[in-house]
Amino acid sequence: MSFLRPLHLQTAAWAGAALALAALLWLLAPILAPFALGAILAYLCNPAVDALVRRRLPRTAAVLLVIAGLSLALIALLLVLLPMLYHKAVMLAHRLPGLFDLFNERASPILSEHFDVQLQLDAAQFRTWLGQFFDNAQDLLPVLLKSIGHKGMAIAVMSINLLLIPVVTFYLLQEWPRITAGLSHALPRPWLPHARRIASEVDTVLAQFCRGQVSVMLLLAVFYSVGLWLAGLDFALPVGVLTGLLIFIPYVGFGTGLALAVLTALLQGGGWEPLIGVGVVYGMGQLIESFALTPYLVGDRIGLHPLAVIFALMAFGQLFGFTGVLVALPASAALLVGLREVASAWFASPVYLGPGSNDASETDSPKNTTSTATRDNVAETGNTE
Repeated sequence: MSFLRPLHLQTAAWAGAALALAALLWLLAPILAPFALGAILAYLCNPAVDALVRRRLPRTAAVLLVIAGLSLALIALLLVLLPMLYHKAVMLAHRLPGLFDLFNERASPILSEHFDVQLQLDAAQFRTWLGQFFDNAQDLLPVLLKSIGHKGMAIAVMSINLLLIPVVTFYLLQEWPRITAGLSHALPRPWLPHARRIASEVDTVLAQFCRGQVSVMLLLAVFYSVGLWLAGLDFALPVGVLTGLLIFIPYVGFGTGLALAVLTALLQGGGWEPLIGVGVVYGMGQLIESFALTPYLVGDRIGLHPLAVIFALMAFGQLFGFTGVLVALPASAALLVGLREVASAWFASPVYLGPGSNDASETDSPKNTTSTATRDNVAETGNTE
């Protein structure tokens, strides 16, 4: 068949190369996590580095300044969140027996009367277990140290991976202009305009999604923190920040943050007012995210539906583990551009248009021009009258 002639050895070779690359990535997935995370951070931080370079700062100094600022922000976030989360966990452990009693007094009769469900939580047994746990907590340290000794190699590998992330980010940011120039130079010259156009579209999609999503996360973290604080919720800052940072996972981030806020409101007591405040804050947050922040900062034309994002995270995680989760969204955005190219080629192909499609389109062009001219003449006549 004539339309299959272009799909010759060259296409088969490129398909084989793509499959070989996918297989290689699958085999190397356990060691790719620091490199993938470093590449994502380098992509996100490169605009800031370029801005500093345009202000006549040496690129090495600009890279170091950006990485130092990012590291300080992360350390400050951990120093603020970890003590609060620890304090909240201890308070939760001490207040759970009271919540068990409250559930047995109020919720259990309703379940038994209306749904014929018999459910009683044993608060006394939980108090006993909790006391034993805190009494034996000092005995856990030797066990933990012994476990760390047995798993020393895994901990060493994890530490090396964590230390590799800033190193990889630094070198990629330092060499970013050379990397892009080298890739451009390596492409065959006839492919260069088409490849640059596709790369520009991929960069646009990634920029709108990644950088826009980061902006949405930061703004929502501020909104939820301030909103929960105004609602009188204890630990409003850690709950609000965690909600904002997890919001990049559609539905999961919002649901997790809402569950944490409701749990905190139940723990602190105060009747229905904290719960109503949590409901109002999260309802407003969902509206602001869906109708203001995401359309304005991320953009509707990206085409990454929330269900597609969830599927991409699960599929890439299943195939490549933690590395797959890191690269799921950027890879999906790039694949989206590739699918658009394939769809455009398909709708312009003789297979889709049928035989004689070129002749038909050429024949239609004068008719379209004539009809357009006729419509213009009618419009001008109407305006004159």
